[in-house]
Amino acid sequence: MQFFDYYEKLFGDRWPALLESLKGEGRAVELKFGDGLEPYFLDEASVFAAKSLGVEPGMEVLDMCAAPGGKSLVIASMLKGAGSLMCNDRSPDRRLRLQHVLDNSLPPEWRAVVNVSGYDGMKFGLHRRESFDRILLDAPCSSDRHVLASPVHLEAWSAKRVKRLSVEQGGLLASAIDALRPGGVLVYGTCALSPLENDGVVGRILKKRPQAQIAEIEDAPEGADHTEFGVHILPDRTGGAGPIYCAKIRKLGTP
Repeated sequence: MQFFDYYEKLFGDRWPALLESLKGEGRAVELKFGDGLEPYFLDEASVFAAKSLGVEPGMEVLDMCAAPGGKSLVIASMLKGAGSLMCNDRSPDRRLRLQHVLDNSLPPEWRAVVNVSGYDGMKFGLHRRESFDRILLDAPCSSDRHVLASPVHLEAWSAKRVKRLSVEQGGLLASAIDALRPGGVLVYGTCALSPLENDGVVGRILKKRPQAQIAEIEDAPEGADHTEFGVHILPDRTGGAGPIYCAKIRKLGTP
């Protein structure tokens, strides 16, 4: 099957152990922000990616591809009701799920500064140029752990889809950099295994956006792989967390 051959070539001797860990249960953290509020369970690596953004109260933040909303909860908890958070997703169905998560898991004073939108992420750079202090781009990706759990998706998987997604991810990342204020910080993330969707996307867009430069991601989880531009948290070496790739980008200039 194409999926297994593709990743065996990428990971070599590591692949059998990584494959087994991908089939196992993830490593989730409970997010609960008060009595009477719904808890939300989010992969520990995803929590790390959202916290890497370094959000502080009073900032204007964009979660560009926000649904289903776990990382948005982490960001909202960092704002603490001061500033603003735009949670964007272009899918109406996914926005309904996002709305439910925000309404039922956030305290009212935190929820008050969070808005939900349905724009095309590719256009933020045009219509909201240099508008945000922080941007999280959790880009649509191959979602290989989910593919592995679905016989239908596994059968339909192809390397061409990885390449197509990398093109879309590049467009979203370029748009996000354009929407970021000078001095602002962006975290680009995926749950993909392939470097084409991770370092490959970041490296390509950095060449097109020279005002964007890589910033160090501090305190990466033990066992995470350090790549050319970011960190790759894979479950075989992190006790089940991930897969999550994230790269931190700072836009040059004075805020």
